[in-house]
Formats: sequence, C-alpha cells, structure tokens
Amino acid sequence: MTQARNSFDYIVIGLGGLGSAAAYWLSREAGREVLGIERFELGHERGESADHSRIIRLTYHNTQYVRFAQASYRTWTEMEEDAGDQFVIKTGEVNFWPAETTLSEESYNTSMAACGVPFERLDANDIRRRFPQFRFTDDIHAVYQPDGGLVAASRANAAHRRMARRNGATLLGNMPVTAIRQNGSGYRVTAGGREYEAGKLVIAAGPWTNDALKHLGIRLPLRVTQEQVTYFASPHLEEFAPGRFPVWIWMILDNFYGFPVYGANGVKAARDRFAPVDPDRRSFIPDGGNERDVSAFLERHIPRAHGPVLYSRTCLLTHTPDADFVLDTVPGHPGVVCAVGATHAFKFASVIGKTLGELLKTGRASEDVSLFRFDRPSMRADTAQSFQIEGFGEHGTVS
Repeated sequence: MTQARNSFDYIVIGLGGLGSAAAYWLSREAGREVLGIERFELGHERGESADHSRIIRLTYHNTQYVRFAQASYRTWTEMEEDAGDQFVIKTGEVNFWPAETTLSEESYNTSMAACGVPFERLDANDIRRRFPQFRFTDDIHAVYQPDGGLVAASRANAAHRRMARRNGATLLGNMPVTAIRQNGSGYRVTAGGREYEAGKLVIAAGPWTNDALKHLGIRLPLRVTQEQVTYFASPHLEEFAPGRFPVWIWMILDNFYGFPVYGANGVKAARDRFAPVDPDRRSFIPDGGNERDVSAFLERHIPRAHGPVLYSRTCLLTHTPDADFVLDTVPGHPGVVCAVGATHAFKFASVIGKTLGELLKTGRASEDVSLFRFDRPSMRADTAQSFQIEGFGEHGTVS
C-alpha cells in the first residue's frame, strides 16, 4: 500500500477564492509539488467567496487599484482560456452619485482617466433613457463604465481547484491547521492530524488568517463582519438579464448595490451593514432589518425588480484598518506569503493568486503591490486604533 505524500515544495493554507487561485497558479509550474489544505470541506459556504456572482470593475479611487484591476481582467482572461470556460461577464457598471456622499467622485474619475479607462457621466435624463429600470430624482447623476460586470464566484473557485488538480496538485478538505513550525529552511504544518513539510507557504485563510499567523508569532489588526445579499423574485426577470441590466452601486458608505439575474431566478441586491462576528460562532441567520432596507430601496428605485424575497444569503468579510489588501511576504519569514482581501478582493482573485506565486518563486511581483505591504503604518497592531471605511467591499460594495 502506497503511503500518502507528506512533503511538497509549496503548501497553500486556505482554499477559498484567493487560496484556490494561488494553488492553480503555483501548479502551472510546480504541478504535483503543490499541496492545498482547507479547514472545511472544499467549496464550503462558511467564508467569503461563495455565491453565484461578485462584482468586477475598474472604478477605483486611486491609480494603483485601477491598474491592479486592469491586470485582474487580463489574468481572468488567461485563466478562462486555460479552463475553456467563461467566468467574467461584462454587463456595464453604473455608479449612482447622490448630492451628499462620503466618497470622492473626483478621485474615482481622475484615477480612471489616468489609466485610460473609458467612462461617461450620465445626468438624470441619460439614466432614464439608457437604463429605464431605475427611478431616481433629477439631482442624482451616474458614471457608466462599460467593462464592469460580474464574476461567477463559486464556479470560478471550483475551476481554479479543478485545474490545480489537473496540473497535479493535491487539494484536501477538512484539514484545520493546528501547528506551523520552522523546519530547517522550510516549514512543518500540522493539519487534520497529519504533518506535512514544505519549503514555502501561502496563507490565504480569510477570516481565519490570524489563526494561521499566530503560529509564526504574528497577529494582524483585522475585523470580521457578517454580510448578506438578498434575491428578489421579480415578475419581470427578463428586464434584468445581463444583456439588459448592469451591475450598480449607490456611491455612499452603508451603500446599496446590485446585479443582473445570474445563477438564481431572482434579482440580487444588498446593503452593507458591517456587523462584527466571531467567524466560528456566527449564526448564519439573515438580518431581517437589512432585508427590509434592501426591499424598500428596490421598491422605490428599481420597482420592477422588486418582488417577494426568494432568499437571503450570508457571508463573512475580513476588514483591514485602511481597507487595503495585505499581499506580501510575512515579516521574518521570506518563505511565507499572505493575502487578506480586505472585503473587496474577489474581483482580483486570479491576479492575487498569480502574485502570491510570483512572490514565493522570485520574491518580486509583476504588478505594483507596494500599497499592500505588511509593514505599512495602519497594519501595526499597536497603532491601528480604528477602521477607516474607505474603498469597496467584496461584492463591489463600499467598505
């Protein structure tokens, strides 16, 4: 009887959106030298990256994010070509700007223009003509960006894992990590009651990031919240198909946002609420108040999308104090890299996975990730006093 392998070149801890992508990109060169381990069953819905769709967009508030988003589109295309399937669906994106907002429209528009991203400003009459599904007052204007759309989240995660295995990687579920120890020039990882050795590690554990980092003597100032989306059984679903209806965002903190019909027979919409939770003790029960707020917004502003609640679905988001990613080598451990999505990473999942592999293999990333360093001031546990909600959440939401 052949004994299962316990020694690899690379171990990926966490196989959600970012970890699955890292396992895939590493496996393109390292093949069977890649081991991926997940604390729950593969494809579980306890974390951050399940559900039918997540927003992908080029609308960001600084040029570094816009350029990284442009790289994400290229990387998704390369991944789609390898998989022989489509995961990014361009629907166009409409961002509605109220008269009073906590965000800077100028920062978004200036950053897109500097990176050559096309967009156009729509006044109230333009909105009514182009997108008659929406009902807003004349003081609301919008910015339309044609490349925005959605990523088929759960399908893309499964494809990353499927292709990693095709390339020879070993992926194991129900393997919670209980120890990580340095072992000469590499590391020994205890997971699911077994020990594995590898020269280099990826930590992409989402809400459980600090559970993994504590074994290396590191703790990041992270906050985990439970969020939710709601699907509405509109009687007019054909009007909200991807070819007829865009992804959209109400540009203010605690914002509303939504999607065309995709993956379920309902129109998907949500509102950020940022309710802190313990990821191991949350209830999974949707917030009725949040559900009512979203229903009221649709009834008022997208009335033909409104209908009975089909269902609501919860997920977790992991926040950093400045809402920027962590994507860097772990201090004191040049053979370990870590990614934290900071609530808005899924649109970047494939390029983040590729970047993690580059950092491990060469120590350098092909994209500019200097904004996402471990040692930036806001990530010091002794100085991170509050969480400045700036950027956008994982579903395309303001966080």
